[in-house]
Amino acid sequence: MDQLFEQLAADYVAEVPALSPVSATWLGDHRFDGDLDEVSPEARAREAAFCRSYLDRLGRIPKGQLSRANRVDAAMLEHSLRAGLWHLEELQEWAWNPLGYTGLTGSAVYTLVARDFAPLPQRLGHVASRLAQFPRLLDQVRQTLEPARVPRVHAETAVKQNRGILGVLDHMVKPHAAGLPPADRDRLTQAMETARAAVEAHQRWLENELVPRAAGDFRLGAERYDRKLAFTLNTPLTRRQVRERAESELRRVRDEMYEVAAGLYRKQHPYVRLPGRPSQAYRQAIIRAGLEMACQETLKPDDLVTAASQSLARLTALVREGGFVAVPPDPVEVIVMPEFQRGTSLAYCDSPGPLDVGQRTFYAIAPPPADWTEDQLRSFLREYHRRSLENLTVHEAMPGHFLQLTHANRYPSTLRAMLASGVFIEGWAVYAERLMVEQGVYGDDPLMRLTVLKWYLRGIANAIIDQAIHAEGMTEKEAMALMIEGTFQEEREAAAKWVRAQLTSAQLSTYFVGYLEHAGLRRDVEGAWAGRFDLRKYHDGVLSFGSPPMRYVRALMLDLPIDEA
Repeated sequence: MDQLFEQLAADYVAEVPALSPVSATWLGDHRFDGDLDEVSPEARAREAAFCRSYLDRLGRIPKGQLSRANRVDAAMLEHSLRAGLWHLEELQEWAWNPLGYTGLTGSAVYTLVARDFAPLPQRLGHVASRLAQFPRLLDQVRQTLEPARVPRVHAETAVKQNRGILGVLDHMVKPHAAGLPPADRDRLTQAMETARAAVEAHQRWLENELVPRAAGDFRLGAERYDRKLAFTLNTPLTRRQVRERAESELRRVRDEMYEVAAGLYRKQHPYVRLPGRPSQAYRQAIIRAGLEMACQETLKPDDLVTAASQSLARLTALVREGGFVAVPPDPVEVIVMPEFQRGTSLAYCDSPGPLDVGQRTFYAIAPPPADWTEDQLRSFLREYHRRSLENLTVHEAMPGHFLQLTHANRYPSTLRAMLASGVFIEGWAVYAERLMVEQGVYGDDPLMRLTVLKWYLRGIANAIIDQAIHAEGMTEKEAMALMIEGTFQEEREAAAKWVRAQLTSAQLSTYFVGYLEHAGLRRDVEGAWAGRFDLRKYHDGVLSFGSPPMRYVRALMLDLPIDEA
């Protein structure tokens, strides 16, 4: 049975990249680098048939006769296939979410140029091939999107992102054209002109046709949200249980923040006696006073990338010195976020695909928008002051996403790497933030501890507003009040999160749920290994299984039955 499943897995890994050439390039499968995705009813029918055929093959393999590792992979594959069918046939984002297409056009070129997996002239030849197909792709997009179903916020964000691909052409492709042989240079130049004209035509359609006619509701509604949440989290927790845990943690963490902030206040004002039973308003004021101290060390907008690079180097040295997790040798670089990726988050970690192990990882940071007012810019810089940027670097890079994903890509099952759990990934990054404080990396710095607690509050708020907006009708005013007053976020951060919560669903819950599962597993393993618990052994063990859902990591770490439910 193991041999039968492993053949199925090999077939899947070999065949699924053809469904999306752009995704294949990211994976590290370069057979389709000159092709561009199809956006058509025929393409969707092929994808649905593909999912059903593999579900049928999986159904004929007795899972109980597989090895533990293969049982995990089989369960992950079945979950992914069922999720794919639901997304295609029920959620149907292909008809109402234009952001998938702005990301597709940008990634079609960016991924080919950003990583050195082949000689540059060869990669530029594939860029030319893809750019020449832009008119066909964008025409298919216009035929596919149904304006009456497109939420206005999605349409307006697509307007901002669409031209981002032109920045990739101007700054990453065009400078290399001169080094090509004349025929290749002419072909690339013509392809860029063709693509530029297609992008501008699409921009006019977005502005003049899509935005005025966009009439969809960005809220999924309880039924669709619950279904999507279940597919996204792959956890036993229900929406109600996530909410109850989040609200409980919100109260607990605010209490912890008050104790830290009160200690800071006493040092500043040693003759002041704090009340034994402070009111909520008093607690709020003391916590804000502590956070205000951290906000004094702000950065200039142009210094964000440099400061993050310095922070990354410092944190890498500290993690190596601490010895509580193995640090792979892979390269990582802090970059300015490409324009076509901006609009949903400040930063991201762009790791190479599982078939391009060892290639450079990019930790991308978006600069503040040029049209912000001075007050808006000040709000942003207060949110991402020096200590906050340090914690961002922990989350995105060291020992967060970069470190974890370099471990995951070395797991021998390519299939598992392709089906990675976002809950495991985001949960590890939040766990890494708390780990650095626990390990004393920052020394005795209460302002750093307060900053990390505030970041955890942000993750808690993410989970609350995610479900409250999409399933319960939470208003912008209610969401902003929770984020600004309840979790101390600056106005710009809260405003950006409101937009992100409209543009996405279920993903914002992965941070909090993932952290709960990582923290819970750590507690249980400490109990099971009583007297012989070793933090390095624990971390390397957790990271050795790739990025599967936490239920399977728990089973593998504690030698429990593999739960396929």
